[in-house]
Amino acid sequence: MDVLYHDHGYGGGIFEALNGKVYGNGTETLVLAHGYGADQSVWHYLVPYLACYFKVVVFDLVFSANVSPDLYNPKKYSSFNGYASDLVNLLDELNVNKTIFVGHSMSAMIGCIASTKRPELFKHLILLGGSPRYLDAKGYDGGFTRSEINALFKQMDRNYTSWVQAFAPAAVGMNNTPATTEFKNSLRRMKPKIALSVAKAVFLSDWRSILPKVVVPCTIIQSKRDPIVPNSVAYYMKRKLNGHARIRILDNRGHFPQLTAYNLLLKVLRRFLVIN
Repeated sequence: MDVLYHDHGYGGGIFEALNGKVYGNGTETLVLAHGYGADQSVWHYLVPYLACYFKVVVFDLVFSANVSPDLYNPKKYSSFNGYASDLVNLLDELNVNKTIFVGHSMSAMIGCIASTKRPELFKHLILLGGSPRYLDAKGYDGGFTRSEINALFKQMDRNYTSWVQAFAPAAVGMNNTPATTEFKNSLRRMKPKIALSVAKAVFLSDWRSILPKVVVPCTIIQSKRDPIVPNSVAYYMKRKLNGHARIRILDNRGHFPQLTAYNLLLKVLRRFLVIN
């Protein structure tokens, strides 16, 4: 890699700092970006298959326990702009453009924001369980009331371990022990202060205004019963993406189809990525 981003605090380059890995050697680059509380291992069921067709890039977001906690700057990452900047820098360092980007949960909006800054880096955005706003607002069902979010923050602050015990199975949203264990272990490894800081950046965010500025074609993929993101949000996003989006509702429960319904998700991805 030729470009090192010393000025961003990543001494050996951002790809290395965020534990970037590339699988496969296809001509097209497919980027997989995980969501809150997870890390790149959340894609482990999908990578072996996708790497047969693409150059697959995975990495950890800066809050992950796999990344040096010294790199987590609460001010920079109080907004998704900080993460979008990291994504742009990582793709620049890899010297790729026209990528297919799959962003799960918070990374769906991170991809949208990055695409408004540098549209040439992206050919297709796949928004998996994404939401521009988790809080309810007038005429908008985000899935959470302000008092519910405040209670969540209070529980995290008071007793992080017991919050993880309750939140992980609720987010997975179905009786799937391996998936729940994976997410629980990932959350447990996070520093509680960082986990709370990131939770505030996610659950208090409002990126609805960015959607009409996205010019890259989008595919919205959503579980039919997602405890974090109501179906209405997926249709809201489709409307606001100015005709640049199509939508697919998976016949699945929960917020992590890449862990609980990976065969179904792969089937949908195959169709949208035109894999024969």
